[in-house]
Amino acid sequence: MTPREGAGAAPGALTPVQAARRHERAARLRRPGPWLALGAVIVLAAVPVAVPSFQIVDLALKIALFGTLVASYDLLIGYTGIVSFGHAMFFGLGAYAVALTLGRFGAATYAHLGLALAIAVVVAAALAFLLGAFSLRVKAIFFAMITLAFAEFALILAVQLSGFTGGEDGVTPRLPGAFAVAWSGTVLGVPVTGRHVVYYAVLGGCLALFALMARFVRSPIGRTLQAIRDNELRAEALGYRTFVYQSIATAFASVVATLLGGGYAMWVRYVNPESVLGIHVMLDILLMVIIGGIGTLYGGVVGAAVLLTAQQMLPGLRTVGAALFPGSELVQRLTDRWLLYFGVLFILVVFFFPRGVLGTLRRGGPR
Repeated sequence: MTPREGAGAAPGALTPVQAARRHERAARLRRPGPWLALGAVIVLAAVPVAVPSFQIVDLALKIALFGTLVASYDLLIGYTGIVSFGHAMFFGLGAYAVALTLGRFGAATYAHLGLALAIAVVVAAALAFLLGAFSLRVKAIFFAMITLAFAEFALILAVQLSGFTGGEDGVTPRLPGAFAVAWSGTVLGVPVTGRHVVYYAVLGGCLALFALMARFVRSPIGRTLQAIRDNELRAEALGYRTFVYQSIATAFASVVATLLGGGYAMWVRYVNPESVLGIHVMLDILLMVIIGGIGTLYGGVVGAAVLLTAQQMLPGLRTVGAALFPGSELVQRLTDRWLLYFGVLFILVVFFFPRGVLGTLRRGGPR
């Protein structure tokens, strides 16, 4: 507090800004959001112990992974106003960095794993700044098309450079120490395997990155980015270098996506161009952020939970239909068209939650 700001104020008294921040923190704790988030974290942490099904455990961790990935994309589209179709490229970069270092060019050691993530972060930040230097000069759909071209170029490179990336055959990384599949031990008398260690390591990384993003959007940089999103010309008139702030946001979101890609490679233990660089990855991210709510950050987890659960459960309709109506050709044809039902589900979500599930609930509930 400057002498001028403190003039006339009692010693120890709060400035208006400090009082507003304290009131905001107190109000945040009275909202249901933080407690729901804490409950979700407890559920995700308890899944490997409470549920023996690997299918459920895999779904739970992928919800955490992709929920955090969608939140990183929401930093761009929701908080900065940048529409990018190349965000999945950085996810693939992180996945390939881990897979190639541990699967083709390095031994399965913790040092090589750390080196892979460090190289991926540096390359992702440099590539994001380079991409921003070329692309952020143009606006709206033109920027989106440029990022899409870069993403497709990365996919083509991963397929064509088969001697380096393994091509369409992919790469299988060998994880070190406690991360290895064959590792087993006990913690407080509970048997633990390498799968459990990887699960909690990746989940912890997702929580740390999510907390970092939540702090980023509430920081002065995050507030400035929202001002640029709302009115870029006014922000420039106030003296803000909008290009610099947008480049920072792009680099930060890209680094987060890269680290999540590394976590994905550790969990799935297999990487190929289609699984991490395919256009369907970017489309899934777009669907998740629309379902959860643009500009909400936490909506990414809601969107990931809805989309991934639907993708995993709806194909099982065929088995259910065959069990309930054996020999029925009509039922078999209807249950084979699960993508149609998913499309209907998406239309209903968009209709009843036009700002996404979380965004609509924050504004008074669905239609």
